[in-house]
Amino acid sequence: MKDQGYYSDLLILLTNILKNLQHLRLGITESHTNKLLKIELPMISRLIRYYAGWADKIHGLTVPADSPHLLQTIHEPIGVAGQIIPWNFPLLMFAWKVGPALACGNTVVIKTAEQTPLSALYAAKLLHEAGLPPGVLNVVSGFGPTAGAALATHMQVDKLAFTGSTETGKIVLELAAKSNLKPITLELGGKSPFIVCKDADVDKAVELAHFALFFNQGQCCCAGSRTYVHESVYDEFLEKAKARALKRSVGDPFVAGIEQGPQIDSEQFEKIMRYIRSGVESGATLETGGERIGDKGFYIQPTVFSNVKEDMLIAKDEIFGPVQSILKFKDINEVIRRANTTSYGLAAGVFTQDIDTANTLTRALKVGTVWINCYDVFDAAIPFGGYKMSGQGREKGIHCLSNYLQVKAVVTPLKDPAWI
Repeated sequence: MKDQGYYSDLLILLTNILKNLQHLRLGITESHTNKLLKIELPMISRLIRYYAGWADKIHGLTVPADSPHLLQTIHEPIGVAGQIIPWNFPLLMFAWKVGPALACGNTVVIKTAEQTPLSALYAAKLLHEAGLPPGVLNVVSGFGPTAGAALATHMQVDKLAFTGSTETGKIVLELAAKSNLKPITLELGGKSPFIVCKDADVDKAVELAHFALFFNQGQCCCAGSRTYVHESVYDEFLEKAKARALKRSVGDPFVAGIEQGPQIDSEQFEKIMRYIRSGVESGATLETGGERIGDKGFYIQPTVFSNVKEDMLIAKDEIFGPVQSILKFKDINEVIRRANTTSYGLAAGVFTQDIDTANTLTRALKVGTVWINCYDVFDAAIPFGGYKMSGQGREKGIHCLSNYLQVKAVVTPLKDPAWI
């Protein structure tokens, strides 16, 4: 249980952690700053600072009662939090999970992806240097079917948080249910629509749609992988999107000026190439790309498909690679219906200058996040999670705190109360 000085001590500890995390800047070459130093590390610092601010503001309520009783609610740490993170943003996902769990007073056992174990181990080392007591944060490196399954089924793990594919999320959910019925939050896959309306500035829309899909080699759960374009600007958009993809620089991500590096491993590389072949075989038009670059490393040409239909695999499945599918639509009602025809519901992008159109789409799209004339904005205070098979629960923001707390009701009789 927390003593009186717990939250103030935790606030100081998290502030020290923030200072140590800034040391991650050391040893990173200038060429790698675009993704890590300019994007991930500022977000990590912001998130740790955000949850450090919450640490001394978590409290219960005194609740009015109809009877002569004093009713109180107490928020307690849930206990041991098991966390499983993916490989596409390993350091950022570490912060998303560990920050709120520690702020709520829990201990953590976090399993890293087998492809990317080192960043979490180093970050954990910095946390301990900042003063985190032994045993509060524990990092486990291993494979999903062994280490991940052990965490999901362990009877003394009180809560589980998982980020990864929908297929694996189903397995994790089942394992948690079959063990001690531990509560679980899931941040899973997506097939997010990016909708370009007829009033859009096409040049700006092309650039934003390109970023929404190709960022991080397309290895983003919320990538704007279904680009819906109004028929009145479709042809212009398509030609400019093709030209932008051809212009994209691919190569060693540690070299300055490179926009796209390799895919994570051979398994992911082969999966993406199968989807590209499927797109061609199903009748979509391959506008550009679709081939491997060189014979070393898992580099794929930025790929653009047009004439894509909803029943094609490239429009239905999460590819997790640099493959942009461009679809044509006629009116708002049509694009709402088509955008919602998916088992996913993680995010969406809307590009329009009309506030009424933006409001209509915002409320109609069945997704957890809608970005209007922007994309991939991830402030620490913004909740993130999905509808449907994109998960359950939310990461970040105030909503995330409830994932790591138990609510206890305390009822005490009042003797001769002056009022009720």
